[in-house]
Amino acid sequence: MSRMNSLCRHVAALSLLTAVASLPSAQAFCGFFVSGADASISNNASQVALLRKGSHTWLTMSNNYKGPPEDFAMVVPVPVVLKKEHVKTLDTNVFQHIDQLSAPRLVEYWEQDPCAPQIEYDKMAEGAAAPMAMERRRGGGPRDDLGVKIEAKFEVGEYQILILSAQESSGLEKWLHLNKYKIPNGAAQALAPYIRDQQKFFVAKIDIKKVKRDSHGFVVLSPLRFDYDASELRLPVRLGLLNADGKQDLIVYILHPDKRFEVANYQNVFIPTNIEVANSVRQQFPAFYATLFDETLKRAGGRAVVTEYAWQTTSCDPCPTPPLDASDLYTLGDESFAGAASGATPTRRGGPFFGAAPSYVLTRLHTRYDKATLSADLIFREAPAVMGGRANWDGGLGDNGAQIQQGGVSNFQGRYIIRHYWEKPVTCQSPRYGVWGGPPGSGMDEGKPGAVKAAQDLANASRGGVNLSQAITSTVKELGITGKPRPLRPGEKPASKN
Repeated sequence: MSRMNSLCRHVAALSLLTAVASLPSAQAFCGFFVSGADASISNNASQVALLRKGSHTWLTMSNNYKGPPEDFAMVVPVPVVLKKEHVKTLDTNVFQHIDQLSAPRLVEYWEQDPCAPQIEYDKMAEGAAAPMAMERRRGGGPRDDLGVKIEAKFEVGEYQILILSAQESSGLEKWLHLNKYKIPNGAAQALAPYIRDQQKFFVAKIDIKKVKRDSHGFVVLSPLRFDYDASELRLPVRLGLLNADGKQDLIVYILHPDKRFEVANYQNVFIPTNIEVANSVRQQFPAFYATLFDETLKRAGGRAVVTEYAWQTTSCDPCPTPPLDASDLYTLGDESFAGAASGATPTRRGGPFFGAAPSYVLTRLHTRYDKATLSADLIFREAPAVMGGRANWDGGLGDNGAQIQQGGVSNFQGRYIIRHYWEKPVTCQSPRYGVWGGPPGSGMDEGKPGAVKAAQDLANASRGGVNLSQAITSTVKELGITGKPRPLRPGEKPASKN
């Protein structure tokens, strides 16, 4: 492999760490933290979104940190010397919308009055939906005897950024020690492959006085956005294990104009979808989904990546939040459609004048891993469109049910259903059952009965307390679960066992 191909490969390594979404829902980091104190330090959540057009990549990365209250730094391998104009800080809520949109969702359907006059609706078109960054060592230049060179230095937000090059991992480790930072065990060994590939190192010292803590006690850093050219997409998960406190939960978001993505060097599985569940799941949906996800990963041998979502950004069905709009895509890197002056600060709302938002395919990939289950960096590739987890206009599963099919446009999601069967008297001779909709006299807005609920903050969801065989009411062959009979409707007799 040529030096240039190697360079491009590792550009993408940084480019694809995407995690999760709103808040501490993912626990992966493509670099590691170093601290000025002799105390343990850990990373609980890293969020990354990748927007890719042709060979150009915009990476938005957000990390959190738990450890001593002194200033600290994060170290991330990068393939080129980044300049200040290529690095931007964004609002801390930049991931909230994309996480909620692509998260597994719980929906409730009510069986409509079987004696009500029936209105014939045209079948909705397939796939259509509601619009809905360590300062330079004091006293002089770089330590040539250590083989470490400062290539660039600048400040962005709460970050004091250095771009370093190194000739060997032990030299970089010693340089960090001389700058009074405690290094995680195994850092030199983990850094060695990236130094062999002539990577640079993005060292961002954080001023602890300028950051906030979340409800879990973690420091939440301002998201950083980089952009660069890259050919292959690769995620350096090995460095993230240096600060791991147990398993790491990784969610990867990839935005591409027309392709969904999957991993090329591990098994790909789809989350079981269109599963009907008991009414009790409403009160513990994140815990239910975390248990379902863990069981799916376990049955795949633990060394797999789960596809949770692949859908056009212009629609969703059902929608826990409106689809991504022009300002979302602008913030994540695509400024081609905005009538803003060059160099304008990206914002999620307001600011530049936006034209019509272009359509992208949003892919959400999810895994939980440790050193035993994910020992190599993840490599990503384009994949065919896939459909699954959809329903007919009235809430029915249609002919495909829970099947997952390739073809058409990407319309796949993790969807879980609570059904409320008709319980009132039947007042006609020929009732028509199986027509589904919202609750009588109530809308489907957030907070009301029947609202679409998204499973978020999954890295911190309760695990082990949900019995899937009791919580799931439909047959799920891949989990070995046999469905439960539906409730009898008024006046209906049990089916004969003969």
